Amino acid sequence: MFGFGKKKQTVPAAAAVVSTPMAGRLLPLGEVPDPVFSQGLVGPGFAVEPSEGTVRAPSAGKVVMIAPTLHAVGLRTTGGAELLVHVGIDSVTLKGEGLRALVSVGDTVEAGQPLLEADLALLSARIPSTITPVLVTNADGFTLSEPRLNAAFGETVLEVTGR
Repeated sequence: MFGFGKKKQTVPAAAAVVSTPMAGRLLPLGEVPDPVFSQGLVGPGFAVEPSEGTVRAPSAGKVVMIAPTLHAVGLRTTGGAELLVHVGIDSVTLKGEGLRALVSVGDTVEAGQPLLEADLALLSARIPSTITPVLVTNADGFTLSEPRLNAAFGETVLEVTGR
């Protein structure tokens, strides 16, 4: 009646619930105009064609990397998943122009907390695309759900669970 003596089921631990980091249209990685991302060489995930320039934390975690050129930020979730948000294609060539960090390496952030500000008008004029990949860079240790590309801004797009 109360389950005593029954074998306990193991439920995979949630490593991360990944939401949209920017307002805009969600895309599969295959539509990113850079083969490094479209072929999944950095890791699986999804992309956003942004309609606003505030980059928010796609999950709660710790900021483990901010590129010196401010074009990318890395987070480690409490479950150990490592996420990378890469603003635009070839944005590294801008050397930080049009980008501003709102957090520092070592900061603990909540999902939805602003991480970076991007001047989309400047970026649109200077780089091939503002499409922003959101990747799980250590996916080998995890199981990922299929990205929900119809998710609204701030909703869960991807679930990452431990194996």
